[in-house]
Formats: sequence, structure tokens, C-alpha cells
Amino acid sequence: MLSKSQIKLITSLKQKKYRQDLGFFVVEGVKTIKELLASNLELHALYTTESFNIDAKDEVLISETDLKRISFLKTPNTALAVFKIPEQTPVETKGLIVALDDVRDPGNLGTIIRLCDWFGIKQLVCSKATVDCFNPKVIQATMGSITRVNISYVDLETFLKDTDLPVFGAFMDGENVYKKQLPQHGVLVMGNEANGVSKAVEALITEKISIPRFGDLQATESLNVATATSILISEFRRG
Repeated sequence: MLSKSQIKLITSLKQKKYRQDLGFFVVEGVKTIKELLASNLELHALYTTESFNIDAKDEVLISETDLKRISFLKTPNTALAVFKIPEQTPVETKGLIVALDDVRDPGNLGTIIRLCDWFGIKQLVCSKATVDCFNPKVIQATMGSITRVNISYVDLETFLKDTDLPVFGAFMDGENVYKKQLPQHGVLVMGNEANGVSKAVEALITEKISIPRFGDLQATESLNVATATSILISEFRRG
């Protein structure tokens, strides 16, 4: 049976403030938990209705009723784990780096992390206003890919000023990406869902690129940022 202190700790981790103060984050779902257990991340506690057969001191068998009390999901899976938030490691400024300028939707960030993993992009740089990568909804959307991508929160303007890599930005009025020769090394900046790339960051972009519209009516205002990221990363890799 769960104690009041355990329930209080777990439920508090829904909020960024407490994740940062306590240094923990929540993971739900057997598949994702197993991926994180196989990584270098440190497990704090595992609450499950079915044993994982791991070290007994880290595993707590609970009822489905107790799982519902601590789960952040409408339909809880069979397990919930609490992991320690790892120390942020320095950004390796080589290869292709994806940079996010205030992306706010957890689903978008989670999908972009999975895309980086799929396309072999090791570095994801986020502005400090970008949604927390340890948000439960982000973790859920990454499906374990968060263990294979180095995610750094930085002052994005300072990072872009200091890099020697070419800086590409996604804009509606940029150069057609399908007609452009793209390098294997560079920074690809993706903007906020509603406002795109901020003016301060735009001033640091060396090359603007865009995904052309092919529809007859040309009525679609823009692409979802995760969708646009997938197309642009694919073109970088193809080039």
C-alpha cells in the first residue's frame, strides 16, 4: 500500500517546479519504463501491479486502485516509475543540431525527440522557455527516445552567436528546401507553434529555408512544428 508521502511526492512531479526542486520525473507504461531501465538513468522507485523482477528495494507492488491514485493518465498502464533527472551535459557542436525556439506543446517536443532519435541526431538544443523535456506528456510521447538524445536548455541567442556552424531557420518565406543543397553539419532552428522564430533569434539565422505548399488552393496557413521538423530533417539527411 502506498503511503501519503509517496503519493504526495509522485503527484507533485506533474509540476515543473517540483521536478526541478526534487530532481525526479515520472515515467508510465511498461515499454517506456523498460527502455529507461536499460539506459544510464537512475531509478528512484518503481510502482507496478505486475513484478518486473528487478531489485526488490526499488520495486513496490501496488493495487490497480493505488496505481489510479498516482497515475497522470486517464487509463493507467500497469506501472509507473520515478527516475532521477540526469545532469545536463555540454552540447557537442558537430553534425546536425536541432534547436527549438520556445516550442510549448509537450506532444510536439516529445515527437521531435523521437525524430532526432530516428534520424540519428544526438543534440537537441532548447530555449529556456521551451516546454520541459521531463514533463510527463513529453516523456510519454518520446516512447523511450529521451534516453538516446542529449537535450540541453540554453540561452538560445548566446548559443547561436557562439557557434561556428551554419544556422538554418524554418520560415514561410525561406528558400525552397527541395531545391537547396544542405550540409551534414549545421543548426536547424524551429520556432514557436503560434509565432514562429522570434525576431531576436531570426537575426542570427544565416539561411532561411521553407517547405513549399503544393495544394491548389494554397489555403493551409502552416504546418505543425513537429511535422515540419520531420520534413526538414529528412531533407538534411537526404542531402
